[in-house]
Amino acid sequence: MTSLLIIDDHAMFRSGLRKVLQDAPEITGIAEAGDWRGGMACLEAQPVDVLLLDINMPECSGLDLIGPIRERFPALRIIMLSMYSEPQYAVRALRNGAHGYVAKDMEAVDLIAAIRIVSRGRQFVAPSITRALMDNMQGLAPDPRPHERLSSRESEILRMIVGGESLTAIAERLAINVKTVSTYRRRLLEKMGLGSNAQLVQYAVHHRLLD
Repeated sequence: MTSLLIIDDHAMFRSGLRKVLQDAPEITGIAEAGDWRGGMACLEAQPVDVLLLDINMPECSGLDLIGPIRERFPALRIIMLSMYSEPQYAVRALRNGAHGYVAKDMEAVDLIAAIRIVSRGRQFVAPSITRALMDNMQGLAPDPRPHERLSSRESEILRMIVGGESLTAIAERLAINVKTVSTYRRRLLEKMGLGSNAQLVQYAVHHRLLD
């Protein structure tokens, strides 16, 4: 029997996911939280077996939360919920300590199977990216390009910047403050070895990130 916690900032998605999962006979209870602080409070109050963690969380990336969560709750099994099919995100999730990586649009029966597999001590990666992931992990794929080293949140902000949005507009869309957006911008420029928005746009055009 397996108890779950869902951490995702979209209430409608959490509600839909809960309805899908609550009928599975092996799932005994489902808690939910809209941000990482609420999620940590839930885990402190009532430990669960498996955490379903959104890769895109307000204020920070779900990928960056894996380590701190595992350090605090070492027995917890973590499955990342993602809208990204690119293998680099799954690679980073597993390297950071996640036990599973699934797509948000995954069929209910497959998601329940993933939860079952992870709860039994194994790893699970959505079949759609398994092959690319294996190539990457085995060193068969080329070294990641600079933009592939970014966190999901940094990648999201990169796309908004090269799309012409101001830091203020980005902050409003993501429901975070401008200072936080500025920090993400500085960090992604450092990771990519660039010095300005103009260089960022040139890079995006060269690598077809605007397509």
